[in-house]
Amino acid sequence: MNIALVNELKLLSTRMEIDIWEVIEAAKSTPFGFNAFYPGPGLGGHCIPIDPFYLTWKAHEYDFPTRFIELAGEINTAMPHHVVNTVAEALSRDGKATQGANVLVLGVAYKKDIDDVRESPAMKIIELLEARGCAVAYHDPFVVRLGHMREYDLNMESVPLTPEALRTYDCAVIVTDHSVVDYDTVVRESSLVTDTRNATAGVKDNRDKIVRC
Repeated sequence: MNIALVNELKLLSTRMEIDIWEVIEAAKSTPFGFNAFYPGPGLGGHCIPIDPFYLTWKAHEYDFPTRFIELAGEINTAMPHHVVNTVAEALSRDGKATQGANVLVLGVAYKKDIDDVRESPAMKIIELLEARGCAVAYHDPFVVRLGHMREYDLNMESVPLTPEALRTYDCAVIVTDHSVVDYDTVVRESSLVTDTRNATAGVKDNRDKIVRC
């Protein structure tokens, strides 16, 4: 529910043209009473996206609606759609259509510096991008191959992350902010970067290429 709240506040702050990451950093400056949660492209892992709904299912046996859990689920599962809409808008501002666009997804694990893709929002993001006609590739230093997982059967392999390769994509979408990725190079060599994790916060040059999502 805390993650859903900060994701909803991110959507609101985007519409209000307020930087949610700056807001969180300011809130963290208080010496008491604040625990930071961060927005992202959706939920992943084998616990948070699934386990609360066991309780929801059980509660229904007792005619008890778990409204907060269900609303939080709705917000969090909608975040991949927000990401893809942002990518489409950013491409359009660059004079490019989503149909036929070459898009690189950076990171498919559900969180940084691990190789676990269970319930990763990257899967839905890839599916939605492909449904819009994008040619999608991914790079993840921890996940060499994507195969069958629940409703997804992507059959993809991680591509090299080189300056030459980055220049061939219309947009790089940072879904998982792995620590080993050189984001200065990503921004410098890409024509457009959509950042869902604030991974490019420390990048000083070419910031006009970055769309934070």
